[in-house]
Amino acid sequence: MKFMKLGSKPDALQSDGKFVRYISSELATDIIIAIGEVKFDLHKFPLLSKSNCLQKLVSKANEDNSDEIYLDDFPGGPKAFEICAKFCYGMTVTLNAYNVVAARCAAEYLEMTEDIDKGNLIFKIDVFLTSSIFRSWKDSIIVLQTAKSLLPWSEDLKIIGRCIDSIASKTSVDPADITWSYTYNRKLTQVDKIVEDKITLKEKIESVPKDWWVEDICELDIDLYKRVMIAVKSKGRMDGVVIGEALKTYAVRWLPDSVDALVSDAHAWRNKSLVETIVCLLPCDNGVGCSCSFLLKLFKVAILVEADESSREELMNSISLKLHEASVKDLLIPARSPGITTYDVDLVQDLLNRYMNNEKRKRDIEVTDMKDKVFGESILGNRAILNLGKLVDSYLGEIAHDPNLSLSSFVDLSQSIPDFARPNHDGFYRAIDIYLKEHPSLTKSEKKNICGLMNVKKLTADASAHAAQNERLPLRVVVQVLYFEQVRAAASARAFANSPRDPSHALINGDEECEKTLGVSCHSLNRQTSRLKIKDDEFRKSVRLDKKSSKNSRSGMQLLPSRSRRIFDKLWNVGSKGHGENRSSETSGSSNSPTSVVLGDTKSSGSSLRHKRHSIS
Repeated sequence: MKFMKLGSKPDALQSDGKFVRYISSELATDIIIAIGEVKFDLHKFPLLSKSNCLQKLVSKANEDNSDEIYLDDFPGGPKAFEICAKFCYGMTVTLNAYNVVAARCAAEYLEMTEDIDKGNLIFKIDVFLTSSIFRSWKDSIIVLQTAKSLLPWSEDLKIIGRCIDSIASKTSVDPADITWSYTYNRKLTQVDKIVEDKITLKEKIESVPKDWWVEDICELDIDLYKRVMIAVKSKGRMDGVVIGEALKTYAVRWLPDSVDALVSDAHAWRNKSLVETIVCLLPCDNGVGCSCSFLLKLFKVAILVEADESSREELMNSISLKLHEASVKDLLIPARSPGITTYDVDLVQDLLNRYMNNEKRKRDIEVTDMKDKVFGESILGNRAILNLGKLVDSYLGEIAHDPNLSLSSFVDLSQSIPDFARPNHDGFYRAIDIYLKEHPSLTKSEKKNICGLMNVKKLTADASAHAAQNERLPLRVVVQVLYFEQVRAAASARAFANSPRDPSHALINGDEECEKTLGVSCHSLNRQTSRLKIKDDEFRKSVRLDKKSSKNSRSGMQLLPSRSRRIFDKLWNVGSKGHGENRSSETSGSSNSPTSVVLGDTKSSGSSLRHKRHSIS
């Protein structure tokens, strides 16, 4: 910390109790100056030789035959006046970052200018501020903190403005020219400084990151912090990511973790002001500077403290630009009254709509020059959409547990993303299954509606196996799952038979063969499943579940009960004999009726093919 000593005489100012200060001298004091409750017994001559203000006040007191002067609203109080008094007597005074602002404001009040005496207190303090304080990082921060209690004097004297400019200028200094000891909050032994000259690696304590300054200014009050950050941004040399990190650090420092503390009457206004200030300071870089997780957490706080509409709108726009980076936990925003759901699904729906509108605008821009950069951006864009698809499916799986979640909200949210965002439907199937489990009162039509959103051809083997046994799914969906599973198994088996020495090549050929087979047989499946008109009463008579399970000596796999196997065998036989043939399939029961599909024992060829597929995958 920088300091400056003034004067050389010993300190002769004594105390008599808490409220009396006097000069220990052979000469009797001839004037009393009152600063609040404290009175100073002093001599006129040394004071009048330095202060134009006291000259006027003493002259007026003499006219009134009074030897006591009252200084109302004296900046800095008795301590600041004591510094000025000692300077007038030539006593030793030490100025530092903690008292220099008060001394400067007091000297301004007393009019201790060069017109009264050369080398007066105002001149000396200004030199100290310019040559030392404003050149030091930590001293500039300390002075800025102390200056707030001395408003409006510190503002009128431009001390606050000069401090802010000093801090903002230093934040944009090349990190290579800064040592760790230069920062305020790090505990190191070296003197803090900006390294003006080039230094060797041995002289560097360690490499300094670009955000070395963000923690140091967190101690500032929100209004001063806002002015500093505006000055930093106005320089135009600070990366948006660093700005975002600074805002995040300040929010973590001052926003309480407890919801009760956030909305308490004692701190509600301060927290609201803090959130609104941080929002207005967000970098204008299309959301690059701040992480989506931080923005969503800030948005939750903005809702709790009832921040103004413009702040919340700006946050939603920023979040929608990078929604694909969010986590499910971040999106679980509690619903506010009068909502009946656990989480605010409509808000997430709004964010999704904004995100997709932004993506549509990007894709609508005609690309005339297909350069590598544009191609790379396209790849990154597709990756973002895929991440969004996973996020939406995971979020659906969380909110599906809510019994108050309407079917329309679930369906609308699931359809907010394009089909190519879901190359795999396992997560979507999981969400649908949870919703069916938590909403057992759904009608057959509603179950058909929600299950119709899922593409069974995009289920993995494990998900297909689970779906085949899922009693909550309509029978039509179960049959579709089994059919496509067997088509894939058959295609993989044929590919494996054609190239037994190269399993990896067989898998590739199997996938190609599966695509061809699926394309041809899909129409046959649709014809067959459309003819599954099973009545409930006939279904109850025909379905007899085999409760006793047995092991197949060859495959060791459990297969379908007899009813489902009969239905599936008819479909499979039709598909295997000829995909173009129009054959009827008579079954008992309803294709839309939910059924309990469990795996039983069989020796069918379909099982063998499925077993072979598992053995090579």
